[in-house]
Amino acid sequence: MPAVIPPTVDRGNDWFWDGVAERKLLIQRCARCGLLRRHGAPMCGSCHSVESDTQESTGRGTIHSWIVSKHPTEPDADDRIVVLVELEEGIRLVSNLVDADPGEVENEQAVELCFETYGDVTLPQFRLVR
Repeated sequence: MPAVIPPTVDRGNDWFWDGVAERKLLIQRCARCGLLRRHGAPMCGSCHSVESDTQESTGRGTIHSWIVSKHPTEPDADDRIVVLVELEEGIRLVSNLVDADPGEVENEQAVELCFETYGDVTLPQFRLVR
């Protein structure tokens, strides 16, 4: 089993992973009214358009919530800090917090985007702003 399971890329999320390949965090945006929406939403919640484009995120945000994840079948594996980040743009994203210990993590802490590569997989991750 690989340390990181590669994402399934399809027509609904290829734009996101194309951005990650360029080390950009893209947010889906309604092409009609400009409303930003969560990753993978099929339709604008405001004007109901199914047309979308993207906007690059600043990569800055705050921790809205977080947990320490322990691998259920690999007790010796490193724990991960999983965070729900509220981006400056108002969109929330689940990711990992890297280079931090659980004892120093609190809600509302400022975080910044980074990209980590695990084998053949590059993922958007976050670090505490120090």
